Amino acid sequence: MRLRVWGAALLALVSAACAAVERPLAPSRPPPEGSSGTPPSSPSASVARLPGWNDEDHASAYAAFVSGCGVAADPAMVEVCRRARAAPNLDRRGARRFFETNFHARRIEGEGVLTAYFVPEYPARDRPGGDFTGPVRGKPADLVMVDGGVFDRARAGRPVAARRGGGRLQPYPDRSEIEASPVARPLAWMRPEELFLLQVQGSGVLDFPDGRRIRAAVAATNGRTFVAIANPMRERGLLAPDATGADTIRQWLAANRGPAADAIMRLNPRYVFFTLAPYDGSPPLGAAKVGLPAGHAVAVDPGAHQMGELLWVDASRPSLAGAKPVYQRLALALDVGGAIKGAVRSDLYLGQGDAAGAEAGRVRHVLRLYRLVPDTRPFAP
Repeated sequence: MRLRVWGAALLALVSAACAAVERPLAPSRPPPEGSSGTPPSSPSASVARLPGWNDEDHASAYAAFVSGCGVAADPAMVEVCRRARAAPNLDRRGARRFFETNFHARRIEGEGVLTAYFVPEYPARDRPGGDFTGPVRGKPADLVMVDGGVFDRARAGRPVAARRGGGRLQPYPDRSEIEASPVARPLAWMRPEELFLLQVQGSGVLDFPDGRRIRAAVAATNGRTFVAIANPMRERGLLAPDATGADTIRQWLAANRGPAADAIMRLNPRYVFFTLAPYDGSPPLGAAKVGLPAGHAVAVDPGAHQMGELLWVDASRPSLAGAKPVYQRLALALDVGGAIKGAVRSDLYLGQGDAAGAEAGRVRHVLRLYRLVPDTRPFAP
């Protein structure tokens, strides 16, 4: 459906990258109230001793695992997935036993950042008018993907967006140049700040006045590096230090719609082109090409994780006002992101709509991450 959905809270951070080193399950802080106790010090330990394990909704996590584990390539995970799909409807107690029987846990070295993303719903129009001045652009006919080594030897082997100009290939233009160029056949029209946030998220649902609901998904990007706008907004005194979530950013952009807001949005040179399709109510697809289960799917760095990995998220110490104090849960690695770098860096998918968006915009927590490693012992439901 898309290249990747970029999390709402990516607007608000500079990600912390950590080396992918597994270490014993040693606590980096005292376990929170209600946890299962202090994690053990062995290199490989029971998942029952993970911080917050007792409070997990294991049945919901199990349903998410059953729906997404089929993307895993690791033979041991493939076998555990087969076992799960042979008993797809376990209750909370049975699901907990399944995880405790089939997995052991390993802490990944270091602390990182947890953010979150969601599928937004925005109003749209078939023609421009009033506040609806932002054209939703489809993939340009002149955009081609080429080997990055054409422009930079360090990028050899990686595809980059380009176009031919003056008889030779050139990197595709940045946001400023694209927005200054006319668009012959826009797919729809949106408020500029909501179009910008749709590009950050990577997909969404567009609501038209006649009742149509259309899914917008990434068709291509201009290949430029994503740049978060929250830090420069805070540095310029436009946002308070603890109020750099997506809602606050959207409110500022809307209140300053025009040259001031355009200048801020153009600090991010990355531009996203879309494709539209009828909305059928199904969940969005991540990079693994399966539906994302809300609350139990994360975007990760593919250089540090495999699609279909099962992880334990242990996040606390939020830096944004109004945030939940702790996120502790099982999550499948089902998505990736250009701004998600490092082994201890995750973007949690929280669902669709305003409530999910309000929560996602407040997630910027210190993250500790555990990899759940498949066990070869048999499981009887």
